[in-house]
Amino acid sequence: MPLRLDIKKKLSARSDRVKCVDFHPTEPWTLAALYSGNIFIWDYNTQTLVKQLEVCNLPVRCAKFVTRKQWIATVSDDMHIRMFNYNTLEKVHEFEAHTDYIRYIAIHPSLPYLLSSSDDMSIKLWDWDKNWQNTQIFEGHAHYVMMTQWNPKDSNIFCSCSLDRSIKVWGVSGGSSQAHFTLTGHQRGVNCVEYAPGGEKPYIVSGSDDRTVKIWDYQTKQCIQTLSGHTNNVSYALFHPTLPIILTGSEDGTVRIWHGATYRLEATLSYFLERVWSIAVLKGSNTAAIGYDEGTVVIKLGSEEPVASMHSGKIIWAKGNEIQTANLKLLDEGVTAGDGERLPLSVKDMGAAEIFPQYVAHHPNGRLFAVCGDGEFVIYTAQALRNKSFGPALEFVWAHSGAYATRDSAGKITVFQDFKESFSFKPPFVVEEIFGGRLLGVRGGDFICFYDWTEYRLIRRIDVVPRNIIWAEDGSNVVLVCPDSFYVLRHDKDACQAALMSGAQQDEDGIEVAFELLNEMSDKIVSGTWVGECFVYISHAQRLICLVAGSQETIFHLDRVQYVLGYMPEQSKLYLIDKELNVTPFTLHMALIEYQSAIMRKDFAAAETFFAQLPESLHNRVARFLENQGFASEALLISKDDEHRFELATQLGKLQMAADIIVNISAQANPAMPPRGKWKSLGDVALEQGDFTLARRCFTEAKDLGALFLLHSSAGDAEGLLCTANMAKESKVSNVAVLCYLLLGNAKGALEVLIEVNRLPEAAFFARTYCPSELSSVVKMWTSDLGKVNQAVAESLADPEKYPDLFPDFALTLSAEKAFQARLVRSPPAASAYAQEKELLDLDVIEEIKKLGPDGFQSMLLKGAAPLADFAPPARVVPAAAAPAPAPAPAPAPTPAPAPTPAPAPTPAPAPAAAAQPAPETVVESVVARGPELTPPDRQVPEAAFEEDEDGWADEAPEQSGGGAGGELIDLL
Repeated sequence: MPLRLDIKKKLSARSDRVKCVDFHPTEPWTLAALYSGNIFIWDYNTQTLVKQLEVCNLPVRCAKFVTRKQWIATVSDDMHIRMFNYNTLEKVHEFEAHTDYIRYIAIHPSLPYLLSSSDDMSIKLWDWDKNWQNTQIFEGHAHYVMMTQWNPKDSNIFCSCSLDRSIKVWGVSGGSSQAHFTLTGHQRGVNCVEYAPGGEKPYIVSGSDDRTVKIWDYQTKQCIQTLSGHTNNVSYALFHPTLPIILTGSEDGTVRIWHGATYRLEATLSYFLERVWSIAVLKGSNTAAIGYDEGTVVIKLGSEEPVASMHSGKIIWAKGNEIQTANLKLLDEGVTAGDGERLPLSVKDMGAAEIFPQYVAHHPNGRLFAVCGDGEFVIYTAQALRNKSFGPALEFVWAHSGAYATRDSAGKITVFQDFKESFSFKPPFVVEEIFGGRLLGVRGGDFICFYDWTEYRLIRRIDVVPRNIIWAEDGSNVVLVCPDSFYVLRHDKDACQAALMSGAQQDEDGIEVAFELLNEMSDKIVSGTWVGECFVYISHAQRLICLVAGSQETIFHLDRVQYVLGYMPEQSKLYLIDKELNVTPFTLHMALIEYQSAIMRKDFAAAETFFAQLPESLHNRVARFLENQGFASEALLISKDDEHRFELATQLGKLQMAADIIVNISAQANPAMPPRGKWKSLGDVALEQGDFTLARRCFTEAKDLGALFLLHSSAGDAEGLLCTANMAKESKVSNVAVLCYLLLGNAKGALEVLIEVNRLPEAAFFARTYCPSELSSVVKMWTSDLGKVNQAVAESLADPEKYPDLFPDFALTLSAEKAFQARLVRSPPAASAYAQEKELLDLDVIEEIKKLGPDGFQSMLLKGAAPLADFAPPARVVPAAAAPAPAPAPAPAPTPAPAPTPAPAPTPAPAPAAAAQPAPETVVESVVARGPELTPPDRQVPEAAFEEDEDGWADEAPEQSGGGAGGELIDLL
């Protein structure tokens, strides 16, 4: 009976003639050696060209990966062997190896040896550890030597083939250069030769220009089989390392797949890319590459899912034709493998199956298991591999009750009860696949039909095309696995039984109440199983996911392709297996699954019971689950993860708790890496909710200078601005530092920042506007610095001390600076004085000084402003909404009230401020506030300029000293 191989094309890349292909053992790379002299490396997963290298101008006839050295070895028609690093594409070594074209190279699997065969009729052995010394030469062929291959059973033996129609077997030990023996039988030249993998069978396969493929037993030195069918020269032939097949390629443009045991032709592949020159297979995989005249093709032969089954901790798998078993309950007590770690299983050989297994499944009671393959099935006992039953079948499936069904090549389905045929039927459609479980599933072209196991009776037809059906153990739930999604259905067996007992006429789709759709999920499933009411599966992205009542939770991210083997509730372990038959455990507590199911059902009393059974190590997972279900408060109480608790506290508006959590995180974290991001995010939330005290703390811890500047400048907090300026200065954030000092009125402090960061041009212009007394010194520094780059340009800078004529009214600007500095030591005006003070914004300072003189202008600025030492803030008053104007709060005696008319003073009374005309630069100068160095040391500055009132909002205290210079700036603007 034929093998069932689903052949899929993974890569088709057109190029020049491909003379050789090879696989990288770990990367998804296919190497192609081209007749044009180049080599290509293709990624067969993404169908992209990864690397390209030009070797020479002549054909490259062979190229191989040498992964332990990270090399690509090439041979070409210039008789040279070259080594390239496949990461950097750098040439590592090159030498001339033969006197004629080199046909092939074979890399030793463990030793530093390379065999080269050539048209000069010789074979040479090279040792790269001895600087590529030619250690042996093997001569004996009478024509071109086309290929050599190492024996996998004895790595000191290799074979060769030649156009002299012979195959010779040689040895590298003992120093002999003579062939051990010769195999003859081909009628024309032999192009290729290959050993059977693993050394289990003493076979050699060869392909010849006589269009035949021969299988040789090198122990008896006899040809045991000849495969005919190709219509042109056979260029390549090899055994597949894992499947019982032989692959042959020919210049007739086809690749033929032969059964490795019966030697029957299984399939013929033609991709219309002209002649086939090379075939390669990936060890441990079902992937094969083919080199054609017009490109490279990579195919996948069948499924790579291991043929394995588990029941109650007992595992049975097929390795080739051999059946092996392992018992998870017999692990040594000292073995404690963590989640995802390979288990050191004790494997027992049960014997060889009579057929090549492609399907293995336990009987529901675990005492029997069935093997299906090669068009037959055999039921064995699980203890001693004794044959219980057998028969022809393309497919075999178990029922939950122990019955089983088979499908033959004609589409007939036969159901057996107690190993005897119960009934058979042929559905009125083409059957593609059958599935076992609570009901017998039969898939047609675009639908699935479920039948009763006791008689030929349709239960329900569903218009989906599943590639797998996974039933829960109790039969109440089922998953239909489709190519790009899956459906979770509830099966109501009682309703089905009632409908059948009633005898009511059913429609053509069966019993409508048989299934209820619970969920439709757009995720690709590799494999899965039911654990109670939870469905656990591996997604196409290699994530182990738990599905509870429609809610998905990723349990683990897998590092390689694995498949679900089964679940052991007594150990709370889920076991996975990979294609190399490595078994890995993952902890999956049954109590956790029951708890999640109870939460989804809103059965909180049951949930509390299951929660008490959970270890504390699972509380974080429970908290994540509760958060996803909308129970954030409960999740905050349960979670032990500070990161998660911080997210929940912020989400729930418990900002002080969130701050305490950050403090705890900081205590445990590396001092060099404080959690500034969390402080920043918490500060943003606090700012949104009006908690300015917490926001100030958060932004200070986060060193978010921009946010601190915004907060302090908006609140008129001079002390906060000064702290921010100092922090910015230390952090070299000059822009923020300059702005802070400018708002504080400390123009010299801002100037110092610009000078420290060597921003001398900006410092010069800043001094010209705000600190004219410092302009000359800044210009000198600028000239000196610029002179290092361009002396001529530096000499063109004008210093006001040397060129006063270039700075008109410069002396008046010095007087203006002095007058404004004198004003800065006075108290800031009250907010109620804005109507009078705003006229200062429109002053033309230079013109006013010209009219009043420096002393008169200074007297005008100081009019109505008390000395700062005598200033005390008035009581805070919150005006009523209906009052036309706020009642003035009683002010302390030392604070003079503003007079409506100018009071007599020792200095001449200045003209009204409103009469002055505005000048562009005076607007900027008029907002220069008091510098921090002028603040008396005994001045008390409150913590904040905002206080919460009854409605929770913060009102500004207009005359509190905490406003400082920033308060004056806000009032003036």
